[in-house]
Order: sequence, then structure tokens, then C-alpha cells
Amino acid sequence: MSVATFSAHDAFAIEGFDLAGFVAATLAEDLGPTGRDVTSESVIPADAMFEGVMDSRDAVSVAGLPIAAAFFRALDPQVEIEILVAEGAQVTPGTDLMRLRGKARAMLTAERSALNTVQHLTGIATLTRSYVDRIAGTGAILLDTRKTIPGLRLLDKYATRMGGAQNHRMGLWDAGMIKDNHIAVAGSVDAAVGAAKAAGVARIIVEVDRIDQIEPAIAAGATHLLLDNMSPAVLRGAVTLVGKRVPTEASGGIRLENIRDFAVTGVDFISVGRLTQSAPAADIGLDFRA
Repeated sequence: MSVATFSAHDAFAIEGFDLAGFVAATLAEDLGPTGRDVTSESVIPADAMFEGVMDSRDAVSVAGLPIAAAFFRALDPQVEIEILVAEGAQVTPGTDLMRLRGKARAMLTAERSALNTVQHLTGIATLTRSYVDRIAGTGAILLDTRKTIPGLRLLDKYATRMGGAQNHRMGLWDAGMIKDNHIAVAGSVDAAVGAAKAAGVARIIVEVDRIDQIEPAIAAGATHLLLDNMSPAVLRGAVTLVGKRVPTEASGGIRLENIRDFAVTGVDFISVGRLTQSAPAADIGLDFRA
């Protein structure tokens, strides 16, 4: 299981992700043009302290606690935070995830932004883990996709890693993926692949939805085949035909209830857009404890 461990004072980093900028922008969105939390300012005394616990009401795979801590710390640099479980850990309902003690106004102002982030990322990690568990022992590796919330790709893909998946390409820049529309415009599979190879593209993933596209794609220089919308029976034949010359990936129409049928065909990878596109938020709360 992929588990990342951080204390509340560790430097938390996701490559390419601006944590401070994300926290500032998210808080600014909530505080609006006045920069004020009118409820906390009017109800909570300025010197009041808040001591509370963030806990999970569901069985979940945890993701995002260090990011939540950054929200509280942004508004109260002196806040005391204890992160109680590791990133990627699978916990039972009622598990305490984080304890904190700080200025009440700051804690309540940051609460929703912190919880939204943890609920979203933990939801992705939890759904991902359910898919990973379903294909355990088959040898197939679960991949995520680019079907992420705009602006949150690095966070969403971090969450899939915490759930046990591997990241597919991060964007349009780190690998070529030739899909049906690229092939249609280029004229043929081999023409599209050949053009990518001539342009110096190192990783050339080719989406094929017919058996007769496999040989032209490999011959032209494909380094990875995405076998799209094939039934498990057809997929098994395609994997046999490829014969480990390049990695194979199943995609399209794959759900939790049928993913194992695809995994046992011998395919190397299975990509599932639902991991980031359809994961429900986890039920996580923050409660005052005297």
C-alpha cells in the first residue's frame, strides 16, 4: 500500500503543486472581497480558543491531511496540530484523523476549506482503493486519467496514488496519446504514429479499438497500446496478439463490478476515469471538544 507519512510540521510537497498559493486562493474565495468571516467575527470573542478533532464517519483511505493543516496554519501560525494517521491509511468509521488547538476565529474560518479538501481527496483515494482491491492478485495495475477537476489535477492524482493506483500521463506534455480523432485527421494509425515518432516523441500511447489496428500501430513505433472499449473476450485476444511487445492497457466501460473480468485477461494496465470523475466526497467532520 502506498502510504505517505507527515507530521504537522513536516514540509509537505507535491511536485509542481503550489500549496501556499492553493491555500491562499481557496481562502480568498471563501472570504470574498471584504476578507472577512462575518459570522466568526460577530459570534466568537477575539481571544477565544478552539480545541477540536477531525474524524471520519466512514471507512476510508485517507488523503489530504497535511493540506488541511496548511489551511489552519495559514490563519493561525501558532496553531497546535497533531496528524494522527498516515496519508493512504485505511481507517474505520469513527477514527480520529487530526487534533488541533488554536485561535477559534481562525480555526472556524479555515474549517470549510480544510474539510472540503480532505473530503474530496479522501473520496478519490477511497474509491481508488476499492478498485485496487478488486484486481488484487491479477498482475494488472490501476491507472488514473486526465478526467480531473480543472485546476485540481495534481491534487486529484495525488489522491489516486494514496489509494494505491499509479498515475497515467499528467497532461498533454509528458507523453503522446494518439486517439481516434488524431487518427482520423492523420489518415491512418501508422501515419499518426509515424509522425509522432518523426517529431521525437519518446512515449507514444496509441488508442486502438479494433484488432486490425494493433499491428500497424506497433510496426510504426507505438510504445504502449490502449485497447479501448473491448469486451474481456476480445481484450484477451488482443493481449495475446500483442504478446508483450509493448505494454497493454484496457479502458472504456470499466466499473467496479466488472474490472476483475478485464484484469484477468493478462492486460498490463487498466485506466478508470471514474476514480477522479465520479468519486463521492468522504464524510469527514471537525468537532469542538472541550
